Parts: sequence; structure tokens; C-alpha cells
Amino acid sequence: MNAKNIVLIFLIALAGCSGQKGKADAAAKKPEMNLLFIVVDDLNNTLGCYGHPVVQTPHIDRLAASGIQFNRAYCNFAVCNPSRSSFLTGMTPETTTIQDNRVSLQSVIGDWVSLPALFKQNGYYTMSLGKIFHGKKPEHNDLEAWDEIYGFGATETGKKGEGRNLTDGVLKWCHWRAAEGDDEDQADGLMAKKAVEFIQSEHDQPFFLAVGFHKPHDPFVAPKKYFDLYPLEDCDPPELPGDWVAPYEHTLPGETKQFDKFTDQERREFLRSYYACCSFMDAQVGKVLKALEESGQLENTLIVFFGDHGYHLGEHNWWNKVTIFEKGTNAPFIVAGPSVGETGVKSEAMFEFIDIYPTLAELFKLKNTPDYLEGRSFAGVVEDPSKSFRSEVRAIVRRGEMTGRMVKNAQWRYIEWGEGKMGNELYDQSADPIEYYNLAEESEYKDVVEEMRALLYQSH
Repeated sequence: MNAKNIVLIFLIALAGCSGQKGKADAAAKKPEMNLLFIVVDDLNNTLGCYGHPVVQTPHIDRLAASGIQFNRAYCNFAVCNPSRSSFLTGMTPETTTIQDNRVSLQSVIGDWVSLPALFKQNGYYTMSLGKIFHGKKPEHNDLEAWDEIYGFGATETGKKGEGRNLTDGVLKWCHWRAAEGDDEDQADGLMAKKAVEFIQSEHDQPFFLAVGFHKPHDPFVAPKKYFDLYPLEDCDPPELPGDWVAPYEHTLPGETKQFDKFTDQERREFLRSYYACCSFMDAQVGKVLKALEESGQLENTLIVFFGDHGYHLGEHNWWNKVTIFEKGTNAPFIVAGPSVGETGVKSEAMFEFIDIYPTLAELFKLKNTPDYLEGRSFAGVVEDPSKSFRSEVRAIVRRGEMTGRMVKNAQWRYIEWGEGKMGNELYDQSADPIEYYNLAEESEYKDVVEEMRALLYQSH
């Protein structure tokens, strides 16, 4: 192992550790099914299996074809730390109080049992690779949940290559690089290598292997061969309605002026770099899946693959996350392996990310699942994807001290800012799927606004 490429290594011994939260009750029956839990940073539905006409993701496409592709999975907060802290504890961001990337998990977790901690208590060997909880600092992690934790960085070769900042340096994150070297000169390539090594090793326990791929999160860096897949002329930006303006200044975060300056060339370069990172990430997923297959563990491993939230690629002239539109809150979600009742299907069952924890706890029959979880199990949908689940979903976002709240059902998305004091928005998703036309102030939709507002403040 190349030590200089490893940003963070914690080795936590199972035996002899004091202070473990809720030590396992010595499960009488040894668990048998493994879990491969893949979380991808800033991944929206820019995947072949979700119908994208340009992006090449053959490995993820094959995974979807072998399991269930969920089309209506929604995060509870379209920012990394709030979303991950929420779905890994099974509680809403308002309950966790983590609503930005600064508040640490350790400052609020107390006696809560995180999802990997529950697996560990039930006899699973738990390994974290890359970004599962937020960030590299220990205070953002649940260290006692893992037997091993690894983080990786690029090699010196992988830090070189052609690239540029698309805002002349104003937004430090907004740059791309077609990097020199191969996959293993990048963090995600090293992560896939470590995952393969783990899968191929001997195991005397079932495992919970969590792999947190960084790309396509900015900066948009991938080996040059993935950029070469996408000529700029194939990277068409979305066309905005000519009469569109954001309903409120706070509808979008505060960096819109920089995006207003984007030329067609810069929009295309942004798309090319995001697409390249998606294909790079897909190749790493393929390596991990191949290792499962070659080791004979594919049939005995439930695979959960998803993005931690959505991401805008020019819709609403926005090129980031932190919204409560469809593009901000909807993310890809695929389940394959044991427990899946039907393969190669696309489910329209709607659920929130807080539902992930109780669903896995039920599918794996975990003991001592906390009774305070705010999510609901959709295990029945995994077993029968023709079933429906939630009739509406909710999410929040922050604008300084103000909270934006969203509820959506099959047709409508309703948003309130500052409990309605700072405005509201209503979108007919059947007629306006990208949500450009705010109907909240139109008299003919008054009853719809009242119905959706009542839903917004109902309990989960």
C-alpha cells in the first residue's frame, strides 16, 4: 500500500475496543448475506440506464438490468453532509440538526446508532472506503461503526494534466482536468483497487463494504481517456425558456451571477467534464462488481448503489446542488442481488433517503434496530417492485437563517420559504417536469396550494 496516497487510515479492532456503542448481543445465528453499499458523490441521473443519450455507463447499466432501478428516490437535503448524516441515521435533517457541511456528526450523535454501527453490532465486518459519512475529519465520522476506514488521494501524476477553471478562479471548485496517468492515479481508482482486494480476501464474517466514490463531485478530474469519450459538440446544454426568471432571489443559492457569464464553450466543457467523471466512476464500479462475480460472492451480496443527492447541469441556469427542485432532490438508486423479487425492472415507487436505513435493517433482519428511526421500510417494494410506497416526499434546504421546505406528490411540487413569509412556489410536474413555471400566485391553483401546504407540514 502506497502510504503517501492514503489520506486517512483508521484501523479499529473488533476485540478489546472499549466504548463500542451497543455491543452485539452475540447473534445466535450467523448472518449470511453481504452488503455492498456504494454511495456516489453529486451523482444525478446522468446515466445510460436512466435514459441519458450521451453518457456511457455500461457497468451501472448492467447492474440496473440485474436488479431494480428506482426512478423516484429523493434525498432529504441536497447537500453532502446533511444528506449523508440523515440517511445514515434514518432521521430527517431537522432532527439531526445537520444542515450544512460544517456541523459534525459527533457533535450531535449521542446514543444514536448509525446504519453501519447496527450492522457491526449484528456480526458484520464493516469497512469504509472513501466518502461515506462526510469529509475526512474524524469528527464527521462514526468511528466505532467501522472495523476499517480508508481514504485516498491522487498520485503526483494524477494531479497533472490539461484543464482550466471555468470562472477565471472566482469559484475555486469550478474547474476540470483531463489528468495524466491511469485510474489508479486517482482516489477513486485506488478505492476500487482496495475494494477488490478486500472482496478477494478470506472472510469469516459476512461484510458490510461501503464504497464512497468521489466523482463526479468537483473538481471534475478524471484520466484523459474518459474526457476523450465526449467531443464538445456532443455535450449540449439544456435550453431555458426565454421568459424564465427565478421566482425569488433565494430560489437558487448565491452564485448565479458567475453562471450568467458562462459562454456556450464553458457550458459544454462543464458537461464534458461531468460526463467524463461519470464514466470514470462507472469503470471503478465495474471492477468491484467483477471481483464479486469472480470470487463467487455476487449471488450472496445485496448491492445498493445511489447518488447522495441530485445535481443541476444547467437547468434553471444552475450548475450545482443545494436546491429543492426535482434536479436537486432526485437521485439514482439501484438495488440488485438477494431479496430482489424481480430483475431488470424500473420501479416508480416513491421514497425518501431516510427510508434506506429501516429498509436494509428489515431486509437483513438486523436485531436491535432503533425504534426512533423516522424513515419507513420499503423492503416490500424490493421484494415486489410493482408495489407503491410513499404518496409524497419532503426535503428542506437552507438559505442563511431561512429554511426552504418542499413536498411533492405524483403531480405537484410545492415549496415554502420561511414558512411562507418569504414566498412559495408550485409546479405542475406533469406539464412542466423541469419546473420553470411557478403557479403559486395564480388564482386557479389556490386550492392546490392549500392542499399541498397541508401535506407539507404533516408528519413523516
